[in-house]
Amino acid sequence: MESIVVYVSGVSLGNPGPAGVGILVIDGEVATETSLAIGNADVNFATYYAVMTALENLKEVPGEETKLKHFDFKLDNEMVYLQLTNQKEIKEPGLVPFFIAVHNLLVSSFTNISFALVPQAENEKAINLAKAVLDTK
Repeated sequence: MESIVVYVSGVSLGNPGPAGVGILVIDGEVATETSLAIGNADVNFATYYAVMTALENLKEVPGEETKLKHFDFKLDNEMVYLQLTNQKEIKEPGLVPFFIAVHNLLVSSFTNISFALVPQAENEKAINLAKAVLDTK
């Protein structure tokens, strides 16, 4: 089964403050980068936004092909990782809609997916993509 590695990161300056998301998708030898500024948010909101955006972009794979691939998500936000893997309760009401949206995307389009918590050094490219869209002047 083909495996696609997806690095995601949400960054917030001020927490909450100006926030961005970075996504790096590695599909064989092809790497796709996405950077988005998302306004003011905290880092957890930004990370959920990154995961949701990555899933929405990846489900564009035509038809059943998405279900025939394995998606290996790498993120450096421990709280979001624990929530996505059902190891921690969501206590922030503002994150619940994002969790539900991610869950619905997983159920509808992704049968082979895993989430891994990685050190920031391993997720540096996604972090830099997220920071690149923030005005740090």
